[in-house]
Amino acid sequence: MFGSRHSGASAYANIGMETGVAAASPHKLIVMLFDGALLAVANGLAGLRSGDLTLKGKSISHASLIIDSGLRAALDKKAGGEIAEGLDALYQYMCERLVAANLKNDAALLEEVQRLLTELRDAWNAIADAPAVTGQNPAAATSPTPKLVSA
Repeated sequence: MFGSRHSGASAYANIGMETGVAAASPHKLIVMLFDGALLAVANGLAGLRSGDLTLKGKSISHASLIIDSGLRAALDKKAGGEIAEGLDALYQYMCERLVAANLKNDAALLEEVQRLLTELRDAWNAIADAPAVTGQNPAAATSPTPKLVSA
């Protein structure tokens, strides 16, 4: 008659996530994508190490989806120029490494993607704390706001 506690908690968590996404700045949305990809890679590593190949496969696929359909799709190559092009190539490389890790059951490849994602997330977080580099008075400078493109 009633749902399980797990499904109720899951629904509550989903509502919390949806609320967080709706209220997040574009910068925070990218951080959330990095965090989601990192969690998926960590779950893939856990599945690989424990022999749970279903968890491994689903987690690696989820990480690849976040990187490709989230992080890559959010790039504005016209406005971002060479930086956006470089990130696009790096995201493509990470997706290729994830496929190889899944096929070869290679933890080192997952750890490589994990390191790359962590470095990018840390750099992304650092720009939120830095004043924008513009021709403005430094007192009037604001944090850069990334431009997201809709899918």
